[in-house]
Amino acid sequence: MDMLLTLLPQILFEGLLLGFVYAMIALGYTMVYGVLELINFAHSEIFMIGAVVGVEVFRSFAGIIPNGYVLLMAAIILGGIIAGLVAVGVERVCYRPLRKRGVRNRLVPLITAIGVSFVLQDLVRLIEGFWHNEFFFRMVTVPDLDKSFTIFGIFIQAKSVILIVVSVLMLVGLTLLVNRTRMGTAIRAVAQDGDTSRMMVINPDKIISRTFLIGGIMGGVACELFALKYTTISPYVGFLPGIKAFTAAVLGGIGNIPGAVVGGLVLGEIETLAGTFLPTLSGGAIGAEYKDIIAFLILILLLLFRPQGLLGQIVKEKV
Repeated sequence: MDMLLTLLPQILFEGLLLGFVYAMIALGYTMVYGVLELINFAHSEIFMIGAVVGVEVFRSFAGIIPNGYVLLMAAIILGGIIAGLVAVGVERVCYRPLRKRGVRNRLVPLITAIGVSFVLQDLVRLIEGFWHNEFFFRMVTVPDLDKSFTIFGIFIQAKSVILIVVSVLMLVGLTLLVNRTRMGTAIRAVAQDGDTSRMMVINPDKIISRTFLIGGIMGGVACELFALKYTTISPYVGFLPGIKAFTAAVLGGIGNIPGAVVGGLVLGEIETLAGTFLPTLSGGAIGAEYKDIIAFLILILLLLFRPQGLLGQIVKEKV
């Protein structure tokens, strides 16, 4: 136990890194829910696509581009753009027709989202199987990104710093976009009342597509950083982080942007601490793998005792 307490700063730092990844994914859930009140479970596969694109960029150009930072920037940009475009395509092909037909049953788009997630998983698996005859692979190691240093006893790699910096920049940028720009005003108007916003010369379909684009880009970049840090990638890599990010979004208050960030950071720290201390506190009876259960226990307890989340509010319907 004394050794674990000595390592506590390092453990908290690792939880911070994981929390930022959850926060960026959770923002995709939050934005779509805020506009459409739809839980887009296909977002976890959008997240996965960003990682696959990034890994392919590293595998294809690691020997051509010697600078690891330039290579990472290219992977982040390309992975984010492709993930965003896939998200827009999913919205137009799968969700928009349901809206145009006036489907009111909330289960229909929810089941559609689950179906889309399976389609994207198997599509990536098929492509990678034909292309490389494999679909479980590791991120290529780049010496520039594996450089490390120590501050106050905390071991920090260059890629960890990049993860934090990119995450903070994207979170701040999204906040400014939503609160300080005309497009952000339009997004908030559509979220509040789509029919009224249409009378104010706002095209809800266009705004919804842009919302999916932004959420998809953030998910793609998040998984690119996730792949850089945790290295192992497959067509199924998005499932568990996606479910946990959804838990983080609910924890912070679904539809609440600051809440998604807070929920992601809190969940990342709790999961990391649980994975470290559970085996010691239980005398080895409970392994570190049980840390995944913690996220779902939090979700259940939250839905029971505070369904609006940490920063969410109970909105009363006005008559």
